[in-house]
Amino acid sequence: MTPYDPASPSTARREVLLFLLLTFALSSVGWALTTGSTTRESILLFTLVTMWCPGIAAVLTRLYVQRDLKGFGFRVGDIRWPLVGIFLPIAIGLLMFGAVWATGIGAFDTGSAATVFSLAFVPAFLVAILLNLFAAAGEEIGWRGLLVPEMAKFMGFTELALLSGGIWTAWHLPMILFSTYHGAGPLWFSIAVFIPSVMGAGLVLAWLTLKSGSVVPAILFHGFWNYFIQQFYPALTVQTAGTEMILGEFGWASPAIYVVLALIFWHYRGLLPGAGR
Repeated sequence: MTPYDPASPSTARREVLLFLLLTFALSSVGWALTTGSTTRESILLFTLVTMWCPGIAAVLTRLYVQRDLKGFGFRVGDIRWPLVGIFLPIAIGLLMFGAVWATGIGAFDTGSAATVFSLAFVPAFLVAILLNLFAAAGEEIGWRGLLVPEMAKFMGFTELALLSGGIWTAWHLPMILFSTYHGAGPLWFSIAVFIPSVMGAGLVLAWLTLKSGSVVPAILFHGFWNYFIQQFYPALTVQTAGTEMILGEFGWASPAIYVVLALIFWHYRGLLPGAGR
């Protein structure tokens, strides 16, 4: 029997294949539960369950292949990268929503702002952040905790970023097509803006993971993005038909920004271990 070698490309390929099989098998249950739900509470619950399917699949894969849970990168490391994970999505959101406020396409909601920026809102803010980080961790333990580091053992960064981003995008499609996870406009528009957005985000998160050697920046980025783009900034905005087509995960501003960010991070792939190959 061939001894286990964690650095072996063949071992990495085996882990990736097993992880993907388990992820999509487990997620199919989550998709079925989510698409079959009719209440907001059940949809949120089963969406959370689905988001944790990649993480559960990653844990099962590590235990089967390695017999331990090493390799996920649960460490802070260089503090710069967790800070990027926190503040970059906040800055992206402020750029998107701030431009809409400044141009008058969507007004800044002063009434909601009085609540959001009050001391009484702090407990709700902290709970919301923690819940979003918990949900994001379920995905990131799988996608960036296992998939990206293992793929990096047998392919270069450009190929890795595109392939892992494509897999991540495909994983979201059942929830977009058959559940409520899409924008208010036509379904084709939601898909058209979502694909380049997630592909770009996948490249950025892969870069942060490989540069930091940790999954923590990806978890922080994902959790803060979900909260600020889906909840915080929308609460400060008077929504109109125009804002719905521009803002949020299913507006055209998100892919426009992510494509630019992806090109910037890709340009600096030479800073990655192995010079980004």
